[in-house]
Amino acid sequence: MKPFQLIFTYARKYKLALTVTAISMLMLVGAQLLIPWIVKLLITAVTAPDATMDVMSLVRQLTIIVLVVYIARAGLQFLRSYLAHLAGWGVVADVRKYIYEHMQRLSLRYYEDKQVGQLMSRVINDTELFEQLISHALPDIIVNAITFIGVTAVLLSLNWKLTLLSTIPIPLVLLSLQVYAKRVRPAFRYRQKELGDLNAMLNDNLSGIREIKAFTREAEEAVRIDERIESFYRSNLVALKLMATFQPFVDFTSSIGTLIVIFFGGSLTLQGILPVADLVAFFLYLEMFYAPVRNLSNAWEAIQSSLAGADRVAGLMAEDEEPHNAPEAVAITGQIRGEINFEDVNFSYNPENPVLENINLHIPARSVVALVGPTGVGKSTLVSLIPRFYDVTEGMITLDGRNIQGYKMDSLRQQISIVLQDVFLFYGTVRENILFGKPDATEEDMILAAQAANAHGFIMQLPEGYDTMIGERGVKLSGGQKQRLSVARAVLKDAPILILDEATSSVDTETEVLIQQALERLMKGRTTIIIAHRLSTVRNADKIVVLDDKSICEMGTHTELMKLENGLYRRLYSVQREIQPIISFGVN
Repeated sequence: MKPFQLIFTYARKYKLALTVTAISMLMLVGAQLLIPWIVKLLITAVTAPDATMDVMSLVRQLTIIVLVVYIARAGLQFLRSYLAHLAGWGVVADVRKYIYEHMQRLSLRYYEDKQVGQLMSRVINDTELFEQLISHALPDIIVNAITFIGVTAVLLSLNWKLTLLSTIPIPLVLLSLQVYAKRVRPAFRYRQKELGDLNAMLNDNLSGIREIKAFTREAEEAVRIDERIESFYRSNLVALKLMATFQPFVDFTSSIGTLIVIFFGGSLTLQGILPVADLVAFFLYLEMFYAPVRNLSNAWEAIQSSLAGADRVAGLMAEDEEPHNAPEAVAITGQIRGEINFEDVNFSYNPENPVLENINLHIPARSVVALVGPTGVGKSTLVSLIPRFYDVTEGMITLDGRNIQGYKMDSLRQQISIVLQDVFLFYGTVRENILFGKPDATEEDMILAAQAANAHGFIMQLPEGYDTMIGERGVKLSGGQKQRLSVARAVLKDAPILILDEATSSVDTETEVLIQQALERLMKGRTTIIIAHRLSTVRNADKIVVLDDKSICEMGTHTELMKLENGLYRRLYSVQREIQPIISFGVN
């Protein structure tokens, strides 16, 4: 979608406000054109050789007319300003809403190499430029264009020869617009990119402020931020320098027109061809004649800046969304059994680098299956295929005998609870984070979930219990406390399929026992898939699947795998047993 098309697609919603704005602008132009004409009438009446006392009556009438015009102009300026801003900020709000909804529909693959700050800059900074276009630049161009046409008509009625001479500088201005447009817009687009980079770095540094302090990197990070600020500063100056060059050029060319009128207009008046009143009116209108041309520079800057932002927004909106529901997809109703099958599954993020190859795996309903293996063999990727965070490249995954792509995505994901090693908690209260997966849960259900997760005890010791604010990403809580809140969230969701991705690997032994007790309660009656580096935690799993070199190399119970003399599982388990105590996972 082209930048202008993007902006005006959303502006259609505000047709009434924009129409009233346009009418107000037309009437404002009429008011501006009327005042110099009234001055001309006044000068003509006062300087007339046969002026009488009736002239004073005319002066009073003209004064009243001017007063009414000024009052009307004030009201029209309010309508033009308020309604233009209403439409402008309305478009910004609508575009931001759509972008966010679109970003939610993008696949996780899109976010893997993107910085949060860059994306935030597109949503906030780039869209804010639309308001400049709709509320300022375009109305200014319309007003100035109408003013230019109206003033030209009046000047032609006063003296057409002098008017034509006044237009000599106009082609130079139009030529400069075409030249500058080719250079200014890319400069502003680059400036917006630099602003996005600055936002991204600031977001990273503020999110990692603890690490910066812990490693005493304040000075180095300050230098990096300073360099990024300077880079944005320089890119901004380049864009503004181009516009600053344009403004004096416009002023100079319009001054040439004024010189022409002074010379030729003065000559015509001395010859008696052009009355003095007409010459005064001509000069008053001449300022209005060149004002629109001068204003083009400011409007042009806003337009180029807005279109540069629109380019970046359009690029984001053009990104492919994650796979939609197939036409024949059905919603999951009732209770599923939770039987999962991987049939000849291959997956790759790009064709040159396959991540999983020839995966065949049967996970019986309500069983506990553990995925183990060296780091980077694709364990997390494999479980990410089940809720369709990614779609298989080849093969098929079935749930209760039906291809998961045949289920509506929302209803599929509602059947799955996930507890991750890197717990993400939202800024807010303990209550809001536990209820995140099931906002309509009762107070009693929430407390039962917290108790099942061994979290109720520490929650009640917090200053405001369940209404305690936990800070950005739960910064006020320990790692174990955050993990137990994550388990409580999963307990409350009560989904029949449970995925545990390194859920206890980053906590101390005592906390791990508490979390494992909570997970044991959560796993009962559910199809559970566990990813674990601590092999001692999965000894009692119904099936242990060992991945290596992009595929399954071993499969069986702990006892069966330990009998394989040269097996990878036996080797990994023996190494870990030498360096850490055995902690039974206790799955029944």
